[in-house]
Amino acid sequence: MLEKDPENATGNADDGAPRPILVDVRTPPEWMHVGLPDADAMTAPLLCITWQPDRQQEFVEALLEAVPDQQTPLLFLCRSGVRSHHAALLAENAGYADVSNIVDGFEDQHGPGKGWRSSGLPSSYMPLSGS
Repeated sequence: MLEKDPENATGNADDGAPRPILVDVRTPPEWMHVGLPDADAMTAPLLCITWQPDRQQEFVEALLEAVPDQQTPLLFLCRSGVRSHHAALLAENAGYADVSNIVDGFEDQHGPGKGWRSSGLPSSYMPLSGS
């Protein structure tokens, strides 16, 4: 698993590399009240699947259903980078070949100005339908 900073995580749409899927593993209340990466403004599509330590098998099943091609690059994101690290390890163990964790998460608990939103990357406060 690779560890990536938010600014370099999604790559450049013109670099010819396969587009990764950004997997946000936070909870629906976090998506609604803290915000989301803005999928409309990104080069990576957004997939929201909550990771919880006591429901890991459900997480893997949901990921396999949503992304059946295990060669698809996956980028994992949570609030600080900790839950997404665990989720990325699960994805690797499930057979995904190209897995990365966004180390500073959406908000970063490690210091000011390092997370997704603090880095000025596109975000939204729109609630998700069906969450």
